[in-house]
Amino acid sequence: MLLLGCIKEVSDYELVISLPNGLSGFVPVTQISDAYSKLLSMQVAQGELPEDLNSLSDMYSPGTLVRCIVTSAEKSDDGRRSIKLSIDPKKVNKGLNASALATGMLLSGSVSSVEDHGYLIDIGVIGTHAFLPHEKAKSYIKAIKRGTDLKIGQNLNCVITEVKNEGRVVRLSIDRSEVAASLATERQNWALSNLLPGLVVKARVQKVAPVGMKLTFLSYFTGIVDFMHMDPEKSMNYSPDQVVKACILSVHPSSKTVRLTLRPAFLHPGGSPNQLSSGRMGAVVEESTVKAFYKQFGALFELDDGTLAFARLKHLSKNRKSFKLEAFKAGCKHKCRIIDYSLMDEMCVVSLKYEVIQARFLQYQDIHTGDVVQGKMLSLKPIGMQVKVADGIKGLVPSIHLADVVLKQPEKKYNIGDEVRCRVLECNPAGKKLILTLKKSLIQSKLPVLSNYEDAKPGLITHGFVVCAREFGCIVKFYNDVKGLVPTNELSSEPISCPDKVFYEGQVVKVMVLKCEPQQERLLLSFRLSSKSGPEDKRECTSKEKREVKYQIGQIVDVKVLKKKDNGLEVAVLEDEGNVVAWIPTLHLSDFVDTSKLLWHCLQEGDVLPRVMCLSDKGEHVILSRKSAVISAVQEEQVVRSFFEIQPGMLLTGYVRNVMPFGVFVEFPFGVTGLAPKMSMSDKFVTDTKDHFVVGQTVIAKVMSIDEEKQRVLLNLKVSECSSGDSAAESFALLNQYFKELKEIKDLLRREEPGVAQSLCELVPGKELQLVVQDVREDGSALFSGSCVTGLTVTATRYHLGDKNIVPGKKMKALVLHVDALTSKVYVSLREELLKQ
Repeated sequence: MLLLGCIKEVSDYELVISLPNGLSGFVPVTQISDAYSKLLSMQVAQGELPEDLNSLSDMYSPGTLVRCIVTSAEKSDDGRRSIKLSIDPKKVNKGLNASALATGMLLSGSVSSVEDHGYLIDIGVIGTHAFLPHEKAKSYIKAIKRGTDLKIGQNLNCVITEVKNEGRVVRLSIDRSEVAASLATERQNWALSNLLPGLVVKARVQKVAPVGMKLTFLSYFTGIVDFMHMDPEKSMNYSPDQVVKACILSVHPSSKTVRLTLRPAFLHPGGSPNQLSSGRMGAVVEESTVKAFYKQFGALFELDDGTLAFARLKHLSKNRKSFKLEAFKAGCKHKCRIIDYSLMDEMCVVSLKYEVIQARFLQYQDIHTGDVVQGKMLSLKPIGMQVKVADGIKGLVPSIHLADVVLKQPEKKYNIGDEVRCRVLECNPAGKKLILTLKKSLIQSKLPVLSNYEDAKPGLITHGFVVCAREFGCIVKFYNDVKGLVPTNELSSEPISCPDKVFYEGQVVKVMVLKCEPQQERLLLSFRLSSKSGPEDKRECTSKEKREVKYQIGQIVDVKVLKKKDNGLEVAVLEDEGNVVAWIPTLHLSDFVDTSKLLWHCLQEGDVLPRVMCLSDKGEHVILSRKSAVISAVQEEQVVRSFFEIQPGMLLTGYVRNVMPFGVFVEFPFGVTGLAPKMSMSDKFVTDTKDHFVVGQTVIAKVMSIDEEKQRVLLNLKVSECSSGDSAAESFALLNQYFKELKEIKDLLRREEPGVAQSLCELVPGKELQLVVQDVREDGSALFSGSCVTGLTVTATRYHLGDKNIVPGKKMKALVLHVDALTSKVYVSLREELLKQ
């Protein structure tokens, strides 16, 4: 069945379409067009986004009329009808052939490619090439304000302006004035087999009845206009033989029934139906007046603002027994609630049911994070429980949220149909996503609901739940996916060596916010709710409070390691006779992240580190850096000391502070921070930002733009954009620094007891070894042993075994490829072409 529909909602995977007579359907992302489906297939096959692939929200917006064809109609478990649609021109225009195409015809098309002089349009007619020149698309592109070009997969209302070679070549226009003036005529030779919804015709009234009227159009076609689609201003004044303008709404394939509308919004192709005024959805109308009652359909009402509304039979009373016909005579007044709006009927849908009028929620937008809601259990699956909160509103209780403790057999506690009391953890109306919890500790909590990082002020105490417990501490989650870290020193007043044995996933905990950086979505928490400090903390605080700011940023000092902590080194500044305690974060021990971890591992208490630079001194604590590139930039004055010194085009050396899905935050000496958006991170296409950068990595960034009002800096991290000119010299300097630090690490390793450390120092890439095959793994890789690699794990991948016959106990020659000192792993190759070199 062919229908004219209006886009109601746009999501990543479907279009929700408003259909005539209050119905709704949806168009899956795979039913847009052949060209768009091909791009989607490429994305799945290649694992990355093709350049021409745009999201549905980039191409479609609510309020746009589209021609659809019904592909399936099924009833869901809750009795609702699910109508699946397609807007693919090959399906919508399947009744058309090349010989039937004529100048002035209005039909649907979809952009299949962008060419130099225009666009190739798929109109779904086999053997026909349709072309849309640029000048015929300009006014449309300007009006919709979605970029400078049409996009592949974009659905268009097209007028045929020229037909050549018996319909094999056609020229189209989507010019708004030409489309709006389009009128279907007898000359275009329309037949019942190819008649399309959306065509505007001149029709003659044949018969008028209370529920609608019958029209004739295009000489020999007949059609029906129901009571909802008469012009509200003229509904009582139609008479036989009257000539009216009408728009085709639907064409039924088997009964050949054609339905039309006389509503003014549809009488100009390319128009848009009236929308419901904001804030009206869900409104309760104290007095609505019955305009008419239709015994097979429902009742038509006039609301308090003069607009018309319709109530289906099932929404007029609680049940059939309580229905009283005399209560719905014209002029009777009733209390009702607006439960929906039909764009295609330009009419509110209302309910007179008491339970609907009193209902707390009608749509996802009515539900807020932190709300306590009553629901009914629909099903129980491994991922969790599905709960019905209201008609059309469902939520998920993840398995860890079924109770305060993790349930091994939740089916013994819950049964289908049970009433459950939940609290809303997350609500996304656009994606119709609702996440709930059944944990009593969270439902009954009187503490503030933490649902965004901006509200996480230091000192705030609230409830959350543990999602991860590791050696570094616990990650605690709150509402709306807000999460923070409780480091090991804040887990308890007593040291906890194995947090994973003390805390479990899903455990409800009371925490205090210590620090929050909303822009970076970083939150530091504590389980130690008392603000009182221990004697040692007091001593440290007092000494810090007394000390004035002494070190300038950029000042070079020598330091001695006092204590190794999880994320850095506590050091004493030698110039101050060791009286000033400073901090070197692990990631600031080197420009190279892996080297930083190695250095932290090899350094011991009492070691002296020369030439370390002051990065920050706020009087409370001194933070130092040993990053060579950062130190050089400060010493050579290639830095900015404040936001106002930044100029577009500058090349600045900094380090990655945070990696987010949308880009990378880079910090520079003197505290200036900038953002490199995803599109400006790499010369390669970026799918996942974490594949390209890690926190602590030293980078050179180019300033793209600055926003003085918001004090924002946009950066470019593309290698092609961030070279100062002599890229070879820069690369050699970087390599030189890397090898210099590797030598330093080997010197630190050599002082340890002979054994593993000594073996690691002697193994260098390119060294030839005599090894014995120890084992061959399932993945084809092999493990080796030998006197020169005692205590080390020596591995060769399947590729690096070459074509050698590998059996345990066999002696083999191998070449060292890489030595990982941190994990004591050595990677070797047995390939002949490498051994010969």
